[in-house]
Parts: sequence; structure tokens; C-alpha cells
Amino acid sequence: MISYYNQGTNYKLKHKRSLSNWINQVVHLENSNFSIGNINVVLCDDEYVLDINKQFLNHNYYTDIITFDYCENTLISGDLMISIDTVKSNAKEYDVPFIEELYRVIAHGVLHLLGYKDSTENEKSEMRVAENNALILLKSIIPF
Repeated sequence: MISYYNQGTNYKLKHKRSLSNWINQVVHLENSNFSIGNINVVLCDDEYVLDINKQFLNHNYYTDIITFDYCENTLISGDLMISIDTVKSNAKEYDVPFIEELYRVIAHGVLHLLGYKDSTENEKSEMRVAENNALILLKSIIPF
């Protein structure tokens, strides 16, 4: 089950059912043996994500997403804590529409749950390719 929440932001995410279908497709395209457990997409403000970053990861900086992985074997579960503030800033910096950047960040979190990493340049490159593929798939479901 995929659930959506707001924490410290009034942003209203649209197309939740279509987004959930897309997340399911991304998971199953990666590995048809995977199934969705509980994935929580939590839209937050910068301060909430900063607090989580400090408390759980010992990092004192803002970030667009923190992914908590609760996967067990082939059951994909986790929390995606997304800072709407940072996503907006990044969209401006990268000169892309806000909604595209938000969808990319959601894909990024799901890909972390699927085992993708982004510590090295090679891992970052693989992640970016997978994000782009996920966005291409999403555009066939929700034009943006």
C-alpha cells in the first residue's frame, strides 16, 4: 500500500492513484518478484527534513529527500521524507518545472528502496538513468 501525507506543508499532491500505479510499475519493472509492502510518501518542509536528518543520520544540512528502507526480501517498504521547499529550490536551480523535479525525487526514493545507491559517480550515473526511465514511464500515465 502506498500512502501520502503532509507534514508542515500545505502542498496538495495530485494524481495520487496514478502515482501509486506508477510506483508499482517501477518496482515490478525492476524485478517482477518484488511486491509493494507499505510505502509512505511524506511531503514536508525544510525544517522537518533537517530535524530528521540531524536526529537519524547525524547530518546537519538540508536535503530534498531522506529514504528510510524497511524492505524485507522481496517486499518493498519504506518512508520517503520529501522537502517541498528544497524540491522547489532545486527545480529553479536546474531550470525544470517543479512537478517534474518532485516526480524525480519520488522516483529517486523508490529506487533507493530497490537497492540503488548514489555515493559514487558511477552509482549516481546509474541512478540518473533509472530516474529518467521512471519519468518517461510516468509521462505515459500523467502528462507533465
